[in-house]
Amino acid sequence: MNKTATPGHLPAGIVRLLGAMFANTAANVMLTTVIELQVYEITDSELWLGLIGVAQFVPILVLSPFTGTLADRFDRRIVFAAGLLVDVAATIGFFLYALTQPTSATPMLLLVALKGTGRAVSMPASRALPIDLAPPGLLERIIALRSLVFQVALIFGPLIGALANRSDRVLPYVITGVIFVVGLVMLFGVPEPDVAQLDSAPGPRQALADAIEGLRFIRRSRIVLGAISLDLFAVLFGGAVALLPAIVEKRLEFDDVDLGVGVLRAAIAAGAALTALALSARPVTRHVGPWLFSVIGVFGVGTIVLGITRSFVVALIAVAVLSGADQISMFIRATVVPLATPESMRGRVLAVENVFIGGSNQLGAFESGVTAAWFGLAPAVVIGGIGTLAVVGAAWYAFPELRGVDRFDDVKPESVRTDRSGEEVP
Repeated sequence: MNKTATPGHLPAGIVRLLGAMFANTAANVMLTTVIELQVYEITDSELWLGLIGVAQFVPILVLSPFTGTLADRFDRRIVFAAGLLVDVAATIGFFLYALTQPTSATPMLLLVALKGTGRAVSMPASRALPIDLAPPGLLERIIALRSLVFQVALIFGPLIGALANRSDRVLPYVITGVIFVVGLVMLFGVPEPDVAQLDSAPGPRQALADAIEGLRFIRRSRIVLGAISLDLFAVLFGGAVALLPAIVEKRLEFDDVDLGVGVLRAAIAAGAALTALALSARPVTRHVGPWLFSVIGVFGVGTIVLGITRSFVVALIAVAVLSGADQISMFIRATVVPLATPESMRGRVLAVENVFIGGSNQLGAFESGVTAAWFGLAPAVVIGGIGTLAVVGAAWYAFPELRGVDRFDDVKPESVRTDRSGEEVP
């Protein structure tokens, strides 16, 4: 792809890619919302809401290092499309199971695991493509627009899912499947990126070596390691969003649980979308490292407020604020990590980061579910927020390289080479 473009004008391929990412995100978050509502309806258990997170995370944990190698070795558009096809298969499974009027949530966990497999395949490629296709001078704007598209999808997905679920338990899966197919069609118009690809000899042993090489790079790059581990351990304790059905019913005492969850999830997306819109107009350009630590601290405070309040309005504001803070964190990490990574290694590094993101969200959901079962709903949320603040404080001293980043232009790829035994060489 020719990476030159008129300032302020997005190439058609970028627009189509953003459309495919919008469809993928909207369908996935709609599916997650419906699954949570239906599982909670069947089980009436916060612990089962946490198990949904575990079922989705395990395939990501196991497969992501290898799917990252696929994204580095093959056309990333094709790898992205393959992940969408797995999502379509999972959606068909949910559709068929919903037709049986289910009374057990166990088969749904298996289908959630299949959905996690689709994400493990698609995420490294989809996250690398905007960087690969970005013309000079438009990188920060494209990253901000990608975030904006992501958050707008998060607004419509939960609302459509919750409303469709109120009228029929099968309809949401029909809508989700159609949206996934639209995303696949949009991918057909995305040009092949002109980037360096992994050229080592293919094979199972080499795939393992390539994955290990990506892990070694992360260990060596203090900026990359700091960015992704901060997200894991901070948001791990802030997974209260997974408990929204229980919070709405038991803490906020909102009569219509489906509507209450849909509105709160829409507020989460709206807070992030407004923040992404602001970033697209005026992105963070100075004091990048301190901004990252500060906004994760705000995330922790917002989580504590959510755990304390019994007011639906206060909860609405709290989730919008913590979501906006998380959006700034995502924008910074989504720019810093790829910039600090060589082109031929982005798939593997972003795959490992996907494990960290999946860990922070999915294991965070499990942690919140277990803590709620042990200590009660409100203490679980408050403890999570305090844990997030503790992690921010510890990471501030553990990763001075990340804390010291001022401008994005200061971040350069750091090459890592290995000898035939896999050991690093200068």
